[in-house]
Amino acid sequence: MPRLWNDTIDAHRRAVRDATLDATAALVAEQGLTSVTMSRIAEKAGIGRATLYKYFPDVEAVLMAWHERQVATHLDHLTAARDQAGSPAERLRAVLHAYASMSRAKGNHSPDIAAVLHRGEHVTRAHAHLRAFLRDLLVEGAEAGELRDDVDPAELAGYCLHALGAAADLPSDDAVRRLVTVTLDGLRR
Repeated sequence: MPRLWNDTIDAHRRAVRDATLDATAALVAEQGLTSVTMSRIAEKAGIGRATLYKYFPDVEAVLMAWHERQVATHLDHLTAARDQAGSPAERLRAVLHAYASMSRAKGNHSPDIAAVLHRGEHVTRAHAHLRAFLRDLLVEGAEAGELRDDVDPAELAGYCLHALGAAADLPSDDAVRRLVTVTLDGLRR
C-alpha cells in the first residue's frame, strides 16, 4: 500500500483509540468504574460498538490501555521535571515533588479503580522504570557530592517511593512540599 494510505490508516487508528480511552476516562470520572460498559464507551467516543470491539475485546482491556497511557504520561512528566532542574540535588527534588504531587492526586481515586488498574504487567514495568530512574538520579547526586553514598542507591530509591506514597493522604500542597523536604533530608550527606 502507498505510504500516504498507511499513514492515514495509522492516524485513524490512533484517533479511534485515543477517543475510546478519553471516553472511558470521562465515564469513570462521571459515573464510577462499575457503570462503564462497552456500549457507553462507544456512545461517548462517537463510534460504533462493532468498531470498538475491533480494538478492544472488553471493558477491562480498555481500562488497562487507558491506565497504560496514564502511566506513560506520568513517567514523561517526571522526565520533564528532571530535565528542567539544574544540579543533581535540584533534579532529584523536582522529580520527588512531581511524584509526590501525583501520589496525592492518585489518593483521590477510589479503591475499586486502583484494584482493577494496578494489576497489569505495565504497572510492574513502570515501577521498575521508576526505581531505576530514581536510582540513577541518586547515583548522580552522590557522585556530585550532594547526596549520601553510604547506602545502596537502589535501596534509597525504594525509600523515596515508599515515603512519598504517603502523599496520597496529605491535605495540601504545602504538606506535600514538607514531605519532600523530609524525604530529601534523609538522602543528604
